[in-house]
Amino acid sequence: MTTTDRLDEDVPATTAPVVTRTPPVLPVRRVSMADVARRAGVSAQTVSRVSNGHPGVVAATRSRVLDAMAELGYRPNSAARALKSGSFRTIGVILFSLGTTGNVRTLEAIAASAAAEGYAITVIPVEAPTQDGVHGAFTRLGELAVDAIILLMEVHLLDVAQVSLPPGVEVVVADSDAGDRYAVVDTDQADGSRQAVEHLLDLGHATVHHLAGPAHSFAAERRADAWRRTLEAAGRAVPPVEHGDWSAASGYEAGRRLAGRADCTAVFVANDQMALGLLRALHDAGRRVPEDVSVVGFDDLPESGEFLPPLTTVHQDFAEVGRRCVAQVLRQVREGVHETGTRLVPTRLVRRASTAPAPGGR
Repeated sequence: MTTTDRLDEDVPATTAPVVTRTPPVLPVRRVSMADVARRAGVSAQTVSRVSNGHPGVVAATRSRVLDAMAELGYRPNSAARALKSGSFRTIGVILFSLGTTGNVRTLEAIAASAAAEGYAITVIPVEAPTQDGVHGAFTRLGELAVDAIILLMEVHLLDVAQVSLPPGVEVVVADSDAGDRYAVVDTDQADGSRQAVEHLLDLGHATVHHLAGPAHSFAAERRADAWRRTLEAAGRAVPPVEHGDWSAASGYEAGRRLAGRADCTAVFVANDQMALGLLRALHDAGRRVPEDVSVVGFDDLPESGEFLPPLTTVHQDFAEVGRRCVAQVLRQVREGVHETGTRLVPTRLVRRASTAPAPGGR
């Protein structure tokens, strides 16, 4: 008996094999501009003008076309529109971290401002502030379709990584020192620091100590320079600088050292997170704030008013920086100009309970 014979014997003569065939899935045809034109009773050119937001369409006609789009589920082909117009209506944003309050709040404003202008954003985080990390981010950017770039990073790393920006793509940098190469939108770091130091000197403190950010940071450098210049202009001694890494933990470690200095009655801290650590270190050392030591921060985080005591600090408007970055880069895109130079966003001192006259009324 052959294999076929055995199989036939196993199947009852009255039972035929059941074969189930799945019908092929036919692709759903994409609704075309012509379909919308037929439904609305207009030309395809009119549909195109409505789709692209062209102002020269009668309101009633525009409404009819929009209704037809909604009924048919029409979605404009953004890729085709980009090829035709030469614009992708997308802004690339490159940044180091989403873990800092400043970056998050600036990015939120960039996204909202871009959306209001009909643009999307593509966020490209740099995995590490190294040559490979920066180069990898720009390699990914080169594979995407963007009209402009906003950099939330130290621009000197572009030189280290030897990156090349896509041709024809406009660039704006936030909080950096690249004003001679790109358009820069920056918080007025120097004036904010001056306000902080002068406030402490006006309270009678003989000098002001400084807890600075990382040495490689542009913002930290600008704040430290302004602190030093303000003391020198007032004829006061310039104490040694303490450095942190922007974190509350580093502020605590530096605060332990400052708490041991009897001549330390006032501290200007380069950001509010480090100021929080400093406040705890002073408390642990038995140094009262503000009776023994006055403290001023920089940023004005939403939580700064809830510190113990509430923190006097320099307010910087992260949202305004983000809005101005979008406005600046889109101006360059639309007018076809490459601009350089720095545009400053003002700062202001917010006085709370962490500062007081110097001990002994000096």
